[in-house]
Amino acid sequence: MKALQYPHIGAAPVLTDVPDPEPGPGQVLLKVTAAGACHSDIAVMSMGADQIAFPLPLTLGHEGVGTVAALGDGAKGFEVGDSVAVYGPWGCGVCHNCAQGKENYCLRAEKEGIFPPGLGAPGAMAEYLLVDDARHLIPLGDLDPVSTVPLTDAGLTPYHAIKLSVPRLIAGSTAVVIGTGGLGHVAIQLLRAMTPARVIALDVAEEKLELARSVGAHEAMLSDGKAAARIADLTSGNGAALVLDCVGAPPTTALASECVGIEGDVTVLGIGGGAVSVGFGSLRYEATVRSPYWGSRAELEEVLEFARQGVLDVHVEQFALDDAPRAYELLHDGKINGRAVMVP
Repeated sequence: MKALQYPHIGAAPVLTDVPDPEPGPGQVLLKVTAAGACHSDIAVMSMGADQIAFPLPLTLGHEGVGTVAALGDGAKGFEVGDSVAVYGPWGCGVCHNCAQGKENYCLRAEKEGIFPPGLGAPGAMAEYLLVDDARHLIPLGDLDPVSTVPLTDAGLTPYHAIKLSVPRLIAGSTAVVIGTGGLGHVAIQLLRAMTPARVIALDVAEEKLELARSVGAHEAMLSDGKAAARIADLTSGNGAALVLDCVGAPPTTALASECVGIEGDVTVLGIGGGAVSVGFGSLRYEATVRSPYWGSRAELEEVLEFARQGVLDVHVEQFALDDAPRAYELLHDGKINGRAVMVP
């Protein structure tokens, strides 16, 4: 089968032929219908040899949906032909957190060498994907695979983060979203659906600010040296109840620190290498800093329910699998407006 792989340290992703996988006991083989590209993939391909904890080459793609092609011995709960989404942060399934469906916070995954597809295990940028256990599949029903596949990360991750801050996002409060691309434009829609907060979107690209306005941001402005002052004016000096940093680079984490209000939340979702200083005088009083990772299996089900209700309008740019290397070039250069999706 065809697969998009990261072959070795410092290389660009390449399309290659690999053997078709076969499901072992308890496993499920999917015929991939869509796979999403993410900045996390670029982060993996930017790591040095001392940072990579899994063998290369690696088939990319941690956002995947497909139809069940075959079931291994003992795999239950699905039938051949079922359309499903893949819950990506695989865990051991038996530790305290996994027992609650929070496999994103598995206590044994690192020790046991368990990796998500596309982030250590073979991923969805291929014609077929081998899923380790049927519990990692969520029924898709009649949802469109191409527009739904980004929700397995770009929907689940901000949804989990926003749920943590919902008690602060009361009427009259403000939420700031920094970075309104693939992750951020979904976060804006979730904030509008889940809270009465005013949503302010920040980005460095005008076309992404226009996307933010089109999906419901009350205000959209350039993320520049004047942004913090503008937000202070819009909030009468109170700052934001939540700053959701979907970039996570040093300039944006610094901006997030400036924009948060007393008892507000700074939540860093992006993995751009930035950090938030915590200490007396470095943030507004009693501000909370979080760096969450993905979300639970139940939360993915909840995100897909939002999609079924027509609440989420995910903007995607579709590519054939053969064009996936070009898609990653565009993503690296910030030229994807929304989310890039590969269709085998």
